[in-house]
Amino acid sequence: MKEAQNSFLPLFLTNFFGVVNDNFLKTLAGFVVIGWMKDRPEMQSVFMGLTAGALVLPYILFSPLADRLTVLLEKKRIFRLAKWAELPIMGVAIAGFMLHSPGLVVASVLLMGLQSSLYSPAKYALVRDVGGVDRISTGMGGMEGITFLAVLGGTIAASFAADRAAPWVHYACLCGFAVWGLFFSYTIHAQEEKSRLIHAINPIRYLRRTHRMVARYPGLNAVIYTLSIFWWAAAMLQMGLLIYGKQVLGLDSTHTGMILAGAAVGIVAGQVIAGFVDKCHFLLGATLLTGWLAAALLLVLFFIPMETLPFAICISVLAFDLGVFKLPFDTEIQKVVKGPKLNTMLAYFNQVSFLFMLLSSGCYALLSWLCGPRAFLLLLGLVFLIAPFIFVFNYRSVLCVTGRWIFRRRYDIELRGFDCLKPDTTYLVLPNHPAMVDPMLVTAELWQTPIKPLVDELFLDRGGVSGKVLRTLGAVRVPDLRKHRSEAGAKIARGLTGVVTDALAAGNNVIFYPAGHIWTEPKEEIGTRQLAYNVCRELPPNVEVVCVRTEGLWGSIWSRKGRSGSPSFGPTLIKSVLLWLAVLVTFRRRKVTMTFENMTDRVRDWSSTLTRLEFNQKLEAWYNDGVTG
Repeated sequence: MKEAQNSFLPLFLTNFFGVVNDNFLKTLAGFVVIGWMKDRPEMQSVFMGLTAGALVLPYILFSPLADRLTVLLEKKRIFRLAKWAELPIMGVAIAGFMLHSPGLVVASVLLMGLQSSLYSPAKYALVRDVGGVDRISTGMGGMEGITFLAVLGGTIAASFAADRAAPWVHYACLCGFAVWGLFFSYTIHAQEEKSRLIHAINPIRYLRRTHRMVARYPGLNAVIYTLSIFWWAAAMLQMGLLIYGKQVLGLDSTHTGMILAGAAVGIVAGQVIAGFVDKCHFLLGATLLTGWLAAALLLVLFFIPMETLPFAICISVLAFDLGVFKLPFDTEIQKVVKGPKLNTMLAYFNQVSFLFMLLSSGCYALLSWLCGPRAFLLLLGLVFLIAPFIFVFNYRSVLCVTGRWIFRRRYDIELRGFDCLKPDTTYLVLPNHPAMVDPMLVTAELWQTPIKPLVDELFLDRGGVSGKVLRTLGAVRVPDLRKHRSEAGAKIARGLTGVVTDALAAGNNVIFYPAGHIWTEPKEEIGTRQLAYNVCRELPPNVEVVCVRTEGLWGSIWSRKGRSGSPSFGPTLIKSVLLWLAVLVTFRRRKVTMTFENMTDRVRDWSSTLTRLEFNQKLEAWYNDGVTG
């Protein structure tokens, strides 16, 4: 199918007026109903939590139905039907305000949440249908920027209207935003991919089944749950600032709304800039940096009392950082999931993220009741300290990029021939093994190539950080030969060839070390080992072999130079961290060179014409060519 190249503007405008109305209604309900409860301040936080919960509860219950609708109807039609439904919902809201009925107001928010939940998967799936695969980052950056611009507009308008405008202005805005959204929904043009995937509409069953479906995409659940934590935090921040502005800073609705508006401006700017940066750089790899910066700002806000202006500035900077934090997660979902399955993934994400937002409502109401209006800042700071760290260890490419940044502060790494690695090609990578650290260096440099290492089951089953890292890298399990002596062990060793070739035939890139051990002296010694020889003899078609020669690690604390055995991992890691800190000050990094070369034709020829010993000697000669340590 030819990729779409339609304008994003109609989609952006339709989304803008829908989100404006959501936030205008929610914020106006907060300010107006809180005003009705001015003699009962203890109920204000409870009402804020109830209102926020009413907006998000439908996403949890009806996201499966929203997914089903994308199968039954065109996504554009779903969008338009939702916009028609918005008009009578505004009638319920207006009746609630006119009758001073908190129940009717909350009911209108609940209905608005239902309407929004039913078209949300269609709305975000249309980004790719409108702009094509190559414009996903731009489309998502614009979509999210427009979303938060709409949050800004709705928040400012509601804050001003609550204090200064007559009720009829409130009602005119609610109806006007709905009408404009309906109008622009009829101007959207897209080339849609039809989905035939039918899923259950029972929310619990749907959540369970789609969780298993998403698990087939390595690490994607980590993306969705981390992004859901962002929405949990954003919901709590919005509720917290409404109460904080009034109870701690002593502001009226208009000035509290201006702080919320500043936060929305920050997120818009962060999202839009991140959308452009993400096209050229792997911004998801900066998750740890942007997450910990958010944590630092939140803890500063909690521990250091501020006047209104510096507080507002700090909130805006925090929001900008959160916008940069969020955008790569949105685009990663659309990049990873191809075809109509994206509708299901987005519905699943809606269900999970709004479940988190519902929990945020209850969490904020309980926390503020027990600990006061400042406590939410401390909780958010702690969450952003922990969540990015957990995510890094659950997403392969981010783990590798983070490791690459760390290693390049310690080692001056020069890559030679790295351009021999091409996308959409299956590779068997055969490196030499001078020290314990070179597998980590090679894997980090190959962050763009999902490559599975062969790992002894002993290490995979071991708990702790090392086992987690290996599982995240997608390691191929190898039986522990120390448990199987003589003939049984030999049989397992012969079976490793099938393990590797099966993984390669399935399209997985595989890395293993022909020598099977680190250097005992400054040269590669493969000896009579058979795995590389056997695999190359049975190499599946269309698989290419790349050899890697690493130089410069002999004599490092990770090598065997001057030792009778391999370095102990724990103590060596501690020494390495101390050296890393010293290098940050002295800038005296160890020079390391990695040479990559496509050896496919040679190893196929060697394995078919030479004996195993001769094959190994050819590899040794290449690894040891000019090696100085």
